[in-house]
Amino acid sequence: MRRVWRCAGLRWSVDGPVLMWGDGRGSSLGWGKRVAFGVAEGGVRTCVGARGHACPVAAVVSGRSTGVRCEECARLDRTHSVAADTMADDPRPYRVYLAWFGPGMVKVGITRVERGSARLLEQGAVVFSWLGQGPLMAARRAEELLRAALKVPDRIPYADKRVVRAVLPGPGERVAEIRELHERVGRLDAWPESLQRAPFEPVDHTEVFGLAGLAPAVGVVSELVPGGVVSGELCAAAGPDLHLRTGRGVVVLDTRLMTGWELTAAGDGAAGLSVPVRELRDSTVQDGLF
Repeated sequence: MRRVWRCAGLRWSVDGPVLMWGDGRGSSLGWGKRVAFGVAEGGVRTCVGARGHACPVAAVVSGRSTGVRCEECARLDRTHSVAADTMADDPRPYRVYLAWFGPGMVKVGITRVERGSARLLEQGAVVFSWLGQGPLMAARRAEELLRAALKVPDRIPYADKRVVRAVLPGPGERVAEIRELHERVGRLDAWPESLQRAPFEPVDHTEVFGLAGLAPAVGVVSELVPGGVVSGELCAAAGPDLHLRTGRGVVVLDTRLMTGWELTAAGDGAAGLSVPVRELRDSTVQDGLF
């Protein structure tokens, strides 16, 4: 009987991306490393449960879902969630930040001070800068203020982030957009008094993610399937995404699609990809005049 593993997602450490497994172990990933695995024959993708507890009914979930929880477990997981505004009394300090993912792709968000820049790595932020630090509700008020004043969102779809990673501008241009927004924030009068402002100190993750010289992706894995195989050479990683060099070109694998499946080791002679792949359009090619 072949051994199986359950993926617990991609984590970011000071040394780079790490694939975590259900037993608590991790597999460090580096550029040039071969990422290869198969999905167990006849298997189904099951809910990962909530807040450290297994799903009571082992519900089957869609292979295309990045949430990998059934409706009930998803509801329980959002209990006591900062994102769901159910932790207004959280005494821990928070930071407000601006994150840049590509030209015209800037968002505002908050994260716990104790997490450092982990949240930005998890989101695939190419450049970011802190805006301020203070109590949770003050950080929330600042986030809402900035969304309205700067006309920036608090979320950017991963589909949009992926298509620009291989065509990013130079260092100066990468920083310019959030520099200008940071200066505008400094001129706002409605800034919460309990939130200490932070100076503009941009952090660039281009090298951390391996994006320099990255070839454009030709496709993205849309789901895993029983008996399917994924195999490729890791050439970049950002957020939950692995950019794998395969026989058909660079293909993006969202590691959130791996959770909930029983995975097996793939042999050296395994095919590069035998799972559904959605073709990515070249964002640099204009379809028409308008």
